Amino acid sequence: MENLERKVEAARENTVQKADSDFITERIKQRPVNKVKLLRRTLITAAMAVIFASVACLTFLILEPVISNWLYPKEEPAPIEFPAETDEMLPEDMIADDSQMEEPPPPVEFKLEDEQIAKVLDNVSLDMDDYASMYGLMAEVAQEAEKSLVTVTGSVSDVDWFNDTYEKKNQTSGIIVVKTEREILVLVNYEKIIDAENIVVTFCKGEQAQANLRKRDVNTKLAVLSVALDALGEETINVVKAADLAASSGSRAIVGNPVIAIGSPLGHGESVCYGVVTSNGNSLNTVDSCYKILTTDIYGSQNASGVLINIKGQVLGMIDNSHNSEDMKNLVSALGITELRRVIERMSNAREQAYLGTYGMDVTPDANESLGVPFGAYITEIAMDSPAMTAGIQSGDVITATGEKTIKTYGDLVSALAELKPDETVSITLMRQGPEEYVPMEVDVTLGTLE
Repeated sequence: MENLERKVEAARENTVQKADSDFITERIKQRPVNKVKLLRRTLITAAMAVIFASVACLTFLILEPVISNWLYPKEEPAPIEFPAETDEMLPEDMIADDSQMEEPPPPVEFKLEDEQIAKVLDNVSLDMDDYASMYGLMAEVAQEAEKSLVTVTGSVSDVDWFNDTYEKKNQTSGIIVVKTEREILVLVNYEKIIDAENIVVTFCKGEQAQANLRKRDVNTKLAVLSVALDALGEETINVVKAADLAASSGSRAIVGNPVIAIGSPLGHGESVCYGVVTSNGNSLNTVDSCYKILTTDIYGSQNASGVLINIKGQVLGMIDNSHNSEDMKNLVSALGITELRRVIERMSNAREQAYLGTYGMDVTPDANESLGVPFGAYITEIAMDSPAMTAGIQSGDVITATGEKTIKTYGDLVSALAELKPDETVSITLMRQGPEEYVPMEVDVTLGTLE
């Protein structure tokens, strides 16, 4: 009996000890992860991050220019202006006014005898070294002027017979006309780059930069290209310069003076030719414009480009042989820079050209005296469907004023139109020939845009 009780007690103790041991070794199980809920929270967090970033970026893009302009206001670039030539003599100024003339002093007679002349010439000795030195000096002038010269390359993609794509390139020479703190403006003939998809300008130091078309002129086939200054290296910026524009017409006589053709007078780059100006009497008459053509005795290419400069390195004209006559195709000619100044200024400022629709010429002193034609812009032709035709202006009329501006030559009319804007209405005063004399008239013209 006692043994039975002992066994029962021992069994009870073993049970208690096992229960205590199971309690001690019991593991706490973690709650299972809800993957769907976790994925949903992750997607919500990512979406909120994207929305926040988008709002922040949009706010920055909107407010950054405003804040930057407020903190660091940018000054608008000043309009580009070329100083006008003031010493040109007008036709009516050539008529002498006896009431204002003073008796000239008697000329001082100075005469050298033949023996004296011979003695002076005996002391002058020129040899081949002097001849080479003279051309060396002219070469130095050309080299200095080439700092303003550039090569413009226009490229366009094309497809050959085998359907393979290749790049077609055309080159022409241009001249730097403006250099500011932000950009360089280049004047160039755009016919060779008119269809270009990409325009690259190569400067005198060999550095290249992308260029954008600023404006082009349909009358002269010239264009102004813009190159950002920060696209160039410091060395190139310090070397290149804007060309000095001389006078190619007016009271300054340039016929017979030596000139240098630089750029591509022979049809390829880096060519230089020497010669003289043989004439500046020919004109290129285009709608609302008239340009003097400088001809030289320089034999070049019909595809010549570049500029004519004088022996001081100043630009006299932009080379353009497309207006030569049949018997002078290969003689280098240029459009005079005097008449191009206003065109360059307008294109540099990206302004549209006001369109009147007239062709004309100056009234000569002989026509004024013998025929009684008043001084002004003599209209030789009216373009079809032009604002001038709509207003009733006719061939043979002489325009004497636009608004408050007096017109004494056809060049004055061209200059006046350059100051006006398309769609602007202007009052034009003209003289029309009547049965006995010229009769004054006034018409209102709404200008168009030359395209």
